[in-house]
Amino acid sequence: MGLITISSLPKLSPEHGVADVSPRIVATYVIESPIELGRVAEVMAGEQSTGTFVRLPSETEALLARHAATVTSVKDLGEVAQPSLMGRARPGPIRRGEVVISYPLENVGTSLPNIMTTVAGNLFELRDLTGIRLEDIEFPDEVAKDNPGPAYGVEGTRSLVDVWERPIIGTIIKPSVGLSPADTACLCRELSMAGVDFIKDDELMADSPHSPFAQRVPAVLAALGSASQRTGRRTMYAANVTNEIDGMLRNADIVRANGGTCLMVSLNSVGLAGVLALRRTTGLPVHGHRNGWGALTRHGSLGFSFIAYQKFWRLAGVDQLHVNGLRNKFWEPDASVVASARACLRPLGTTRPVLPVFSSAQSAVQARDTYQALGSTDLMYICGGGIMGHPDGVAAGVASVVEAWSAAVEGVPATERALGHVALRRALEIFG
Repeated sequence: MGLITISSLPKLSPEHGVADVSPRIVATYVIESPIELGRVAEVMAGEQSTGTFVRLPSETEALLARHAATVTSVKDLGEVAQPSLMGRARPGPIRRGEVVISYPLENVGTSLPNIMTTVAGNLFELRDLTGIRLEDIEFPDEVAKDNPGPAYGVEGTRSLVDVWERPIIGTIIKPSVGLSPADTACLCRELSMAGVDFIKDDELMADSPHSPFAQRVPAVLAALGSASQRTGRRTMYAANVTNEIDGMLRNADIVRANGGTCLMVSLNSVGLAGVLALRRTTGLPVHGHRNGWGALTRHGSLGFSFIAYQKFWRLAGVDQLHVNGLRNKFWEPDASVVASARACLRPLGTTRPVLPVFSSAQSAVQARDTYQALGSTDLMYICGGGIMGHPDGVAAGVASVVEAWSAAVEGVPATERALGHVALRRALEIFG
């Protein structure tokens, strides 16, 4: 095992005799192949830039110098016992490796959908690969300059809900489907009166026949306005605008016209172009739900790491991004969830950090562990059943989560704090 340097940048242009210093997109992959790793890396670079299965007369040295993707390094990670995925049937060992490839920005420009096509397109189809995963990507400054990034991010979201020095506590409207617009509005008013900071539609509830968007959203926002007059604070509501692009923009207009302050969208359903359209035209925070993400990452030798995935959505303009939660109901281990949240909070050039959204079977029980693992309160903590399913009602559910986080930040065990707080004690009993 070891690091093999295949080639280095910049290349010399035969036409001009000077170095090609055009900006480059740098992608890191973990691959698996029965083919020698350096050879298969060159196939990857060719497939996603100037090459095809045979050398063409028009593929001149001058063209290659300017437009060919370049393999900058290959690190051998050792042999694997058997192929992870279907691929070319060849005798001999299958090796795993880390491959770094750089792509000239001139080939693709700063369009995020086209960058995605370049770094994560037909590579996944290559038969010489029995595993391929995009682990990370580095963008030149031009990409951040030409894409909007989050308008609000962590600080902007906090400012809108006026919550500081603790997580933003939220919930999901449950049941996910079945409630009428009037029932949904009534529930949201109750939650707001109980002190919840944030409410969102479930990803399954967008614009359904039994709860049309144009009826539900004005009703909910009116109910939250009524609650605000009583409490003196306004709960943020993320209305699920997911639709075709024209439909999303119409839905966003409804939210804006009724005083709403957040749009929720299913990222993988509407794509980068859909998110960019929302960000560039609406002026409202975008709450990014990653449903379907498991199909892109659940197999360790295929798809994306969250490190790479979140960079695309941040550049596109998402302000709040789901990362799962500790001891969640899905497949993802806690260490992966925490790493995802940290990725959201790390700098990305001039693009501001986004608020990681902890969700999936969260309740008062995980608050202390979440705070200790992340080391920050810059997060949104969303409890659906953990609030709605509290035996003493939704107000007690909200109180239990708020108190659990207060104890966590103060370094007090939740069981100790619960001695004087019935709602928290009951939550620990039920959800623990």
